[in-house]
Amino acid sequence: MDQINPKKLNRLKNSRNIIVILILLAFSQYTKAQDVYDLSRCVSTGLEQNFSIKIVRSNEEIADNNYTKGNAGYLPTITTTNRFSGTINNTDQELREGGESTLRGIHNTVGMANVSLEWTIFNGFNVQTTYQKLNELKQIGVLRSQMDMENLVADIVTEYYYYIQQLNLYKNMAYAVELSRERVRIDEQRYLLGASSKLELLQSIVYLNADSSIYAKQNEVLRASQVRLKKLMATDDLEEIIVLKDTTIQVNPGLQYRELLESTLTNNTSLLLASKDKVISELDYKIIASRSYPYLNMASGYTYNNYSYETGTYRDQQVRGMNYSLTLGMDIFDGLQRKREKANAKLEIETKEYQYQEIEQEVKANLITIFYAYENNLKLLKLEEQNLDVARENLGIALERYKLGNLSGIDLREVQKSLLDAEERLISVKYQTKLAEISLLQISGKVMNYI
Repeated sequence: MDQINPKKLNRLKNSRNIIVILILLAFSQYTKAQDVYDLSRCVSTGLEQNFSIKIVRSNEEIADNNYTKGNAGYLPTITTTNRFSGTINNTDQELREGGESTLRGIHNTVGMANVSLEWTIFNGFNVQTTYQKLNELKQIGVLRSQMDMENLVADIVTEYYYYIQQLNLYKNMAYAVELSRERVRIDEQRYLLGASSKLELLQSIVYLNADSSIYAKQNEVLRASQVRLKKLMATDDLEEIIVLKDTTIQVNPGLQYRELLESTLTNNTSLLLASKDKVISELDYKIIASRSYPYLNMASGYTYNNYSYETGTYRDQQVRGMNYSLTLGMDIFDGLQRKREKANAKLEIETKEYQYQEIEQEVKANLITIFYAYENNLKLLKLEEQNLDVARENLGIALERYKLGNLSGIDLREVQKSLLDAEERLISVKYQTKLAEISLLQISGKVMNYI
């Protein structure tokens, strides 16, 4: 049985570590000593600067501004009207007793000031119900802002770990290039010693070039991921290279289904919004029903008038006084419009209830489906870690056999590919497990814990 050369394996591992260090040094040259971004900083920056979040916060503030007693109709309205006017007339008169009277440029003026108050004292509980509706609309604005922020946090976290996944694949390809380069060195030595043909050396060079090409393309994937991440954070310079603190994907294996389900039914934003929609439909029905009650309105005002005459009996005249009124009324018959609107409002309440049940069922289905995937990925994670250990050991044996001429180049390539595939599968399973974790926290209303 072929024995593994420990020195050879250690040399390959050290070479891989050197490649990783070179990668980090290359990135540091681009970053020009930029700050390191951890996950919490990325999320906080996005919540602070992202344009969609700024828009939704403005809408939330509008809903908050609308929640006032005056907007609901609790408060009276007071208006004032002030006017100054005048006339300039010329008058020619023929008197009955004979003679004439001529007046030129007679300037008469009128000044008026008025203050009026109107107040709905009772309107069938319409005012109270409208005030409640404005409060619900305000809370809906808060929930919509919360939903958009949760979606943004989930997107940032997903892209953050996607970049780490691609960075690990980048390192994996760097290791593949190093292995191919080592094979070229071995084949070159064997060719010079006459132990192998030039064909094997040329084939090794082809494999090296192929791995180098994939390695170069992976750098493009890394840059694209960084641009997406910076776009989510709304950074000023999208061309700037940033450094992420994490270089590996750490999964949380401790999520429990029952705890997640309880949190989902309590904190899921979609369910909370659907619940608010039900309340709004019930309040709309009450507003329509309030028109069946009588209404009582009050109006009052104070008026001051000042008249100035250049001719006539009076030179000046002032009139001031107060007016008031109470209006009691009731809509006796409106062509059955209110009955129709109430029937439609009841149907709307039923519709909102069905929509809530539908969203609840969908949320539960998503939760259990993603949790099953999460559990399965945790099992796969352990399996792929074992496979990777076996693949690494297998490569060490294969390299020694190839060096001694006991293994063909095609078989060595297969062993090398098996190792790279094992590392790639492990990286992919870690990322898929992390995606399931992010989705579970988002559904259960806990995704903001990443801040």
